[in-house]
Amino acid sequence: MKKLLLPLLLLISVAATAQQRDLSAYQRYQFIQNGDTLPYRLLLPENYDPKRAYPLVLFLHGRGESGRDNEKQLVHGASLFLRDSIRKRYPAIVVFPQCAETSYWSNVQTVADSTGQRKFYFVPDGPPSQAMQLLVSLTGHLLKQYKVKSDQVYVMGLSMGGMGTFELVRRLPKTFAAAAPICGGADPSTASLLKSVNWWVFHGAKDDVVLPEYSEKMVEALKKTGAKVRFTLYPDANHNSWDPAFAEPGLLAWLFSVRKK
Repeated sequence: MKKLLLPLLLLISVAATAQQRDLSAYQRYQFIQNGDTLPYRLLLPENYDPKRAYPLVLFLHGRGESGRDNEKQLVHGASLFLRDSIRKRYPAIVVFPQCAETSYWSNVQTVADSTGQRKFYFVPDGPPSQAMQLLVSLTGHLLKQYKVKSDQVYVMGLSMGGMGTFELVRRLPKTFAAAAPICGGADPSTASLLKSVNWWVFHGAKDDVVLPEYSEKMVEALKKTGAKVRFTLYPDANHNSWDPAFAEPGLLAWLFSVRKK
């Protein structure tokens, strides 16, 4: 048994080291505005050519990855863009910003009852959160700092980041070609401001953290505006609907095929 255990432990150790080494390909940066800081990690395409224009992908993490370590936001989704097949087929600039624990991507209020069940109330107007304000400014900075294909700017996000995905598009309605919010939500009354973007919305049918109705109502509202929207509801998934979403064979093919008109 011991003879079998040692090679297995070594294999796990090597795999963990390789994963950590891969994630180090995401360069560390900090965006600073008026004394406020937004950490972010940035992955450039292989054989990056600064004279060539590339698509830009923003990925917004969930609440559990908040902080200032500039690492936790890479836990979910970052490895997807590091796959050799993906990097070769879809060379892009990929950015993972990190929201502070004292802020939130979207302008949303949360109320929890005695059982711990939470309800979210999305504010359809008003000023952005500090994190969202920094994110909007970071997006503008990236579009100026790098040669970006203006018709191929995308945003994805999960949970809190899914909520942030809806809001970022609302605040920058002429910027994005496509958006993929996972287990998120927004105020359906804002759908008319989102209709110029192609959407693929994901949620778990058994999600008891962010109820699937938040995505369902947004999809219904988007469809009424004439927006192009796809909706995938995973019947057996709880809050973690991002793993099956990342496993969708056509996800990135769809994302990078969409161009803003």
